[in-house]
Amino acid sequence: MAALFRAMTYATVFAGVLLIYLPARLLAWAGVGRPAALDSPQIAGMVITCAGVALALWCIASFALIGEGTPAPFDPPRQLVIRGSYRYVRNPMYYGGAMALGGAALYYESAALAAFTAGFLLAAHLFVLLYEEPVLRRKFGAEYEAYCGRVRRWQPGAGQAALQ
Repeated sequence: MAALFRAMTYATVFAGVLLIYLPARLLAWAGVGRPAALDSPQIAGMVITCAGVALALWCIASFALIGEGTPAPFDPPRQLVIRGSYRYVRNPMYYGGAMALGGAALYYESAALAAFTAGFLLAAHLFVLLYEEPVLRRKFGAEYEAYCGRVRRWQPGAGQAALQ
């Protein structure tokens, strides 16, 4: 239960800054306000944002309950998390964040927020390549290598081992 509390605390701070505060500042800077009406883009944006938040929360809970840790690099899971949404893609938490940001961009019809979402995805990709994967390889060794053979980094579906 302590891991869940730690994970939710970290996620609240991380999401508060990266997914709420910075996008709000960007929208204010770009002069984008709340839409006057709820049309198709706003409804689609809300649905996508809610789905992204739900996915991110599922990932955070998996890190805490299965991995006994948090998404924070200074308090990572003690067990390799390969169940739940991690069965389908190795980085679903970033998908959740990108969906939340992309949904907000759609809701506000904001090119600036869409660009921020693209920047988020690029930063996530570089972080995964340069930090996360090397750390996971050192920490979990063959178990992580086998997982990488079964599950793709970004594309949901069957991994390389299943394709051969």
